[in-house]
Amino acid sequence: MAQINEAEVMDALRECYDPEIPVNIVDLGLVYNVDLNQEEGNVGITMTLTAIGCPMAGEVMEEVETRVKQVENVNACKVDLTFDPPWSPDRMTEDAKWELGMI
Repeated sequence: MAQINEAEVMDALRECYDPEIPVNIVDLGLVYNVDLNQEEGNVGITMTLTAIGCPMAGEVMEEVETRVKQVENVNACKVDLTFDPPWSPDRMTEDAKWELGMI
């Protein structure tokens, strides 16, 4: 049985950017969990946004779903949005902080 490559899923997520901050959603710390169901070929993504009520939430979630479904052996992708725990800049990678001039 063909397996979903988690590194390829993460690479696909790194191609998705927050519409207000020029950093990908992985480095921003917006992705909380990636669940691979190898038997079904399904990927579940639990993520958040930098702000509750972000008017671009639907577009961000749609882009995540579209890019992940392009990964080999992925049949479906479901994106769940959560605000628990709330996002904070502490979740950002060091690379993201450098890119934004925070370090």
